[in-house]
Amino acid sequence: MKMIIAAIKPFKLEEVREALTEIGVAGLMVTEIKGFGAQAGHTEIYRGAEYEVNFVPKMKLEIVVAADQADQVVETITNTARTGKIGDGKIFVLDVAQAVRVRTGETDLEAL
Repeated sequence: MKMIIAAIKPFKLEEVREALTEIGVAGLMVTEIKGFGAQAGHTEIYRGAEYEVNFVPKMKLEIVVAADQADQVVETITNTARTGKIGDGKIFVLDVAQAVRVRTGETDLEAL
């Protein structure tokens, strides 16, 4: 099993969710996050004062899938979340040692 962690632009969330559902992803976890990378932040003016915004809002997706489905999920997120502009996000793929469905006690792939 693989865990895919993706940080994407917030306005792309629904489009990415729909694309993942179409390829058979059964579930995902979403968290609102802030961070910086190459985009580094920007300056905003609020009530006449200038403020430095060092962290940019993003959505963090966490998805656990069978190892043979991981490449397809990464490709789907990449193609759907891409705007071609700085700050499109990052994707990380990790190995998952075990998964357990709390309600039934099912483990690993059956738990997904």
